[in-house]
Amino acid sequence: MSNFSLKNKRIVIIGGSSGIGLATAKQAIEQGAQVVIAGRSKERLDAARQYLGHEHVEAYALDNKNELALQSFFEQIGHFDHLFTPGASYVRGPITSSAEVAHSCFNSKFWPQYNAVKYAAPFINSNGSIVLMSGAFGQRPLAGGASYAACNGAIESLGKALAVELAPIRVNVISPGTIHTNFNLEGAEQEVRDQSYDAYAKINLLGKIGQAEEAAHTTIYLMTNAYTTGSTLFPDGGYILR
Repeated sequence: MSNFSLKNKRIVIIGGSSGIGLATAKQAIEQGAQVVIAGRSKERLDAARQYLGHEHVEAYALDNKNELALQSFFEQIGHFDHLFTPGASYVRGPITSSAEVAHSCFNSKFWPQYNAVKYAAPFINSNGSIVLMSGAFGQRPLAGGASYAACNGAIESLGKALAVELAPIRVNVISPGTIHTNFNLEGAEQEVRDQSYDAYAKINLLGKIGQAEEAAHTTIYLMTNAYTTGSTLFPDGGYILR
């Protein structure tokens, strides 16, 4: 059996019921892993579990912005091998935005991942790993998203600091560009979604939108390569180079 495999590993994905998280769960199961998915929507979790196959998946309703809920969650599931934390919902706005908008990315994306690692670390096997979720906007910000860019940069710095602090557990960051998922622009008309995707395709090198499966493949690499830690990978179509 290849060393680059998740066979018989236990994977925890917070935000595993849709998008990149769900695609990662699917690829991990295809490699023989057992997967724990968590998210806020029981309906989505049930649908994801049916899609992935009940025999391979445990599903838990979890508000990852609730620190006590995160603590209880990891105490309940016990020991495992790899953690991925893509679950987040936030609003982006300019520097003149309200405090609620300005704080939303840190409250929904940074602190939930920080606290997830805080309570997960005692249960992760020493040869395991953590993959955090940032975003390429942190490296190439556009107008109208100062706090969002700062949040993504903070997550990338957090990944490096945790790689040092938690070694030999490996800690890395995936920082995707725009990925085609049902979660993007949730509630928006399809025309608005398509316009957003077209605009992104015009400002990266490959001229197209990424797929959840492509971002998931990057995450699986970070879980399985035992000599990679403290790194940030950019499945972004060359967005940060354009």
